[in-house]
Amino acid sequence: MRLEKIFEVDRPPELSSRIASLDETLLSLFADAKTEIVEREGSRRTTQTHYNALGREGVATFHFHSLPNGHISFEKVCDGNVWQELSGTVSFKKRGSGTQVTLKMVGRTKALVPEFTIRSPMRDQIEQMASSLRACIEAGEASESD
Repeated sequence: MRLEKIFEVDRPPELSSRIASLDETLLSLFADAKTEIVEREGSRRTTQTHYNALGREGVATFHFHSLPNGHISFEKVCDGNVWQELSGTVSFKKRGSGTQVTLKMVGRTKALVPEFTIRSPMRDQIEQMASSLRACIEAGEASESD
């Protein structure tokens, strides 16, 4: 399964990338659940998100990597019942006076989980992540220029 969300912000790529890499921004990507940073190691931060889905509680662990080119990569620790693997990237490309932000996620479900059952919730998830990311980047400029 591949999902992609592209949007533009009226901020330069370097600033957009810097804001996207902030702890507060990473924590906001999963706004509907309690998320915390549980480990920092070099350019990697590990988050845990406590969620409730389909009447079951769970914890999702993600590793976020700040890359030298300003982009961010991430992967889910797939220790549950749904995902065999799930990873993604956030990239920043100069577009006019602003930045085109691309959020991509690629994943494979476990053998007994048909992709069509998870596609709609994952579309909702990438939309929520993109909305939160956009809001943080747009709000971040104001605090940077004050």
